[in-house]
Amino acid sequence: GHTTGPSLNNDRLYKFAYSTEVYVDRVKASLQKSAGYRISSGVDVNLLWRNPENDDDQLVKITIKDVQVENVNERPADKNVFKGKSTEKVIGKEYLQALQRPMVLELVRGKVKTFYSYQNEPSFTQNIKRGLASLFQLQLHSGSTREADISGKCNTTYHVRQDQVTKIKDLDSCEIEKQGFTSHNPILDVGTKITSATIYVLEDGFIKSIKAEENYVFLLNSRRKTGAKIVSKQRLELKSVQAGPGLIAGKQVAGVIKTVDSSYVAMSLEAEPARSECKKCPSLSEVWQSIREHMDPEKLSKTEAAKSFLSFIKSIRKATKEEILKIIRSENKELLPQVVDAVTSAQTPESLEAILEFLDFKDASTSILQERFLYACGFASHPSEMLLKSLTDKFKGDIANEEIRETLVIVMGALIRKLCDRGGCKHPIVGEAKRLILNRVEKAKKGDNVKMYLLALKNALLPEAIPVLLKYAESEEGPISSLAATALQRYNPSFLTKEVKVTMNRIYHQNRKVHEKTVRTTAAAIILNSNPSYMEVKNILLSIGELPMEMNKYMLSMIQDILQFEMPSSKTVRKVLKDMRAHNYDRFSKMGSSSAYSGYIIRGPDVSSTYSLDILYSGSGILRRSNLDIHVFDRNTELHAIQVVIEAQGLESIIAATPDEGEENLDSFGGMSAILFDVQLRPVTFFQGYGDLMSKMLSATGAPMNVVKGLILLTDYSQEIQLQSGPMASAEFLGGLAIDISGGMEFSLWYRESKTNVKNRVAMFLAGNTEVDSFFVKTGMETALEVETALDFISTVQFSQYPFLVCMQMDRIESPFRHYVTKYESLPSGRRYTARRGKTEMLAGNEYPLHQENSNMCRKVFGTKSDSSGSWF
Repeated sequence: GHTTGPSLNNDRLYKFAYSTEVYVDRVKASLQKSAGYRISSGVDVNLLWRNPENDDDQLVKITIKDVQVENVNERPADKNVFKGKSTEKVIGKEYLQALQRPMVLELVRGKVKTFYSYQNEPSFTQNIKRGLASLFQLQLHSGSTREADISGKCNTTYHVRQDQVTKIKDLDSCEIEKQGFTSHNPILDVGTKITSATIYVLEDGFIKSIKAEENYVFLLNSRRKTGAKIVSKQRLELKSVQAGPGLIAGKQVAGVIKTVDSSYVAMSLEAEPARSECKKCPSLSEVWQSIREHMDPEKLSKTEAAKSFLSFIKSIRKATKEEILKIIRSENKELLPQVVDAVTSAQTPESLEAILEFLDFKDASTSILQERFLYACGFASHPSEMLLKSLTDKFKGDIANEEIRETLVIVMGALIRKLCDRGGCKHPIVGEAKRLILNRVEKAKKGDNVKMYLLALKNALLPEAIPVLLKYAESEEGPISSLAATALQRYNPSFLTKEVKVTMNRIYHQNRKVHEKTVRTTAAAIILNSNPSYMEVKNILLSIGELPMEMNKYMLSMIQDILQFEMPSSKTVRKVLKDMRAHNYDRFSKMGSSSAYSGYIIRGPDVSSTYSLDILYSGSGILRRSNLDIHVFDRNTELHAIQVVIEAQGLESIIAATPDEGEENLDSFGGMSAILFDVQLRPVTFFQGYGDLMSKMLSATGAPMNVVKGLILLTDYSQEIQLQSGPMASAEFLGGLAIDISGGMEFSLWYRESKTNVKNRVAMFLAGNTEVDSFFVKTGMETALEVETALDFISTVQFSQYPFLVCMQMDRIESPFRHYVTKYESLPSGRRYTARRGKTEMLAGNEYPLHQENSNMCRKVFGTKSDSSGSWF
């Protein structure tokens, strides 16, 4: 009768040559120089039994023989790790025996119904057999189906043309047990492209040849030139057909299998997990001892610190709670904060248990470690619900230090957002944390309490928090309404309802009450950023000219920036300006020193980065707010990399000036607030109240305040891959940042001048390792990128005359960017071949031009004065 799968002839032995190859290399490289290896062998195939009721149900015996292992590319003798070693020596005697024990397949209509092999065989050799067995699965008519093989259950499409069949497997659709995780923000993550195709040539109803190829490509989303590929090829060719053993009589499969060998067991064709244990890996404490010196707080803006941080995390991820605690408990207080960064960033259940056991929130003396732990939680690359639950429990307990309590709830907000982004918003633990923050913000009486919950909401960005934020923005005083407004500014405009826009218009135009300039300008920015109507834009433009002096100049600058930078609302703004020509000149020629300006830091093929810098002064020449923002974005996603806001208020009395309207009763205050990688941090206060300000001015320590210092895990990508030829592969990319941001304000009454200074020192290290692990040999490629740089932002104001002189400087120093690639092949014995290449490019330094008006002013400022005093306040 007619069969719908390949059919073997009785009493015949089919002799095939089989080879499987793996290659690992850079994405664009040709395979001639790749690292890799080839396993080649003979394969004997014969028919054991055909079902008398259905000749399309066959039992087939497959035997691997004469196994050879070699390099995939020719290597000179001194670089060949297999040189002078027999296959038995390379693979190991029992592995080789297991590999050469025959397997039996039951093929029904060309599909593998059952895979029979021996129990207690090493999973690695079992998987190589599964990889070969899976090749025998095919159908002889075109169409798509979901079928199981070594890769799991996958969507598979067959194209049949005469004696040729092409099988395309959609590897993204495969269901299989595997471990791994990705980074929270796609810009920091790794993109993949994977394909699998097999071509069959048939002759006399059975297989003449098979060629299979599987490709995995990994690319850093932020720099697609950096990446890796794994190529896995299988080839099976018929060499001869000889006389072979006869068929076994029998009605049932089970009986026949018993006759062949009663030790056979039916198994799944899906690969079983096979990970080789590391024999010579250093222990956690050995790794720590080797990198300890690079973790010194003074060295935290060097790439060596970021590199050491990553190798420490990799080691912590394999460690037990006891091993981790041993290091934490024995370390000195200079190095402990960096240990806490690494242990928290590792994000394993063991590392979380260890750190929670060590930290005592009832003890105020270790608050610096508590803060580092909390920030590392906020930056977590793939946080778990357990982490949020631990923090919620801590928040309900006793916390000695009030600032830690604030940081804790702010970080809970960041975790809620990350878990919601991953579809976990409905999880009971996330629900409990959301309710806790929303209930407390409603009930909070004291200003400070309200602030900490608003900061938490500024991180969580819950749609259901918008009404609460609107209430605080419009009805509260100063800092609280300003904070609520900036929280609304962080939402995606698609969430901002009509209600939000109506309220923002009321605040900006002061329809119900007088608002501070900081809140009004934020309201204007929200309106102009969320698809404003013609009338909204027109009303804002008409208001310019009626505003307090410096606010006029600021709004004018904001409108010019929208036009210059072609922001989404620029079309509407242009249209309104065209219709308003008549009353433009007077309105738009205002004096003042405030400004808003945006520009590009990098415009790259994969990602671009912009900065925006805006400064708002009070009418008397004292800084009200300076804001530096850096955003990174690609085609689909945006990342708020850095925001540093310095705010000051109520300082007029120092220089005996008159406060602006609506700001007569403001308490003296100066402080700084930062967002780092989409996480709002706890704001830092420079001084609070007139007395505090005077004592700081008189004591003039001159030391900048540290805002953020530490190590952050940015890229955290790890995937296991089951190759269809049998081996396991893995791709791991870790990117670490060592960061040191400080800022402050200097004030000189003598020269009537003030300075604000923000220094960003960063070092980044990215380490990638793409590896194929076949137990007896590992082959792969390591990639490393490193860069150290500094970005300084200084603004100097001289208020001895009006309009006062303001000079803003933003500089980035020249910095080397290094890139290394190391390919390797290694045996468990320690024999290793490596080829390393590297290159260094210099990234030119840059003094960002900001804008013409600023350049003119800087010339004046630096042309008019001698050295200024160095006192801080």
